Amino acid sequence: MDDKNITKTGTTTVGIVCKNGIVLAADRRATMGNFIAGKKMQKVHQIDDKIGVTIAGLVSDAQLLVKLIKAELRLKKVRTDTETTIKEAANLLAGMCYANIRKMSMVPGIVGFVVGGKDSGGYSLYNIDVSGGITEEDEYTSDGSGSVFAYGVFETLYKKDMSIEEGIKLAVKAVNAALQRDSASGSGIDIVTITDSGYKKILTKELIEKLEI
Repeated sequence: MDDKNITKTGTTTVGIVCKNGIVLAADRRATMGNFIAGKKMQKVHQIDDKIGVTIAGLVSDAQLLVKLIKAELRLKKVRTDTETTIKEAANLLAGMCYANIRKMSMVPGIVGFVVGGKDSGGYSLYNIDVSGGITEEDEYTSDGSGSVFAYGVFETLYKKDMSIEEGIKLAVKAVNAALQRDSASGSGIDIVTITDSGYKKILTKELIEKLEI
């Protein structure tokens, strides 16, 4: 893999901060070069009661890191009997990414995450890049090869203090924009909301009703 492509990941994931929750979304396509390897890839995962992550990058490393962060957060709860903050979860995952990409391997562990959720401090959203760099986002973020198209939609349509319903519609528009132009993104959209009620996957039927299609 040449240096120009070391940070390129074939997918589109987004995170949006709303006044009453967090919206996470991603496409469902998995690729191997120009070959579409899967059409039902789960790229949004629950890692705690009110914390979710999206994944972009090498599938094996992403899935392993998701399993590890879930285990670490459960272990922390058992040991300390305290709530895990979004910042703690994001920093722990960022440390894993930092170590992962720097280990000696024939295949570089290129993985990026978007972490969002709710804790006692409110709603938070973080972007973790492939090198382990972490950025707190107070509006929206996107990752993957289709992110440039998603950002174009966000820059035009995002409004501060959007409702969760408005956030869902915006997430669909942002990911759909990438699906139209990025060949590495496709095969549908998964949407998750995190509110006072907890982590919830928006089913296709519910999504159609909310969008009034």
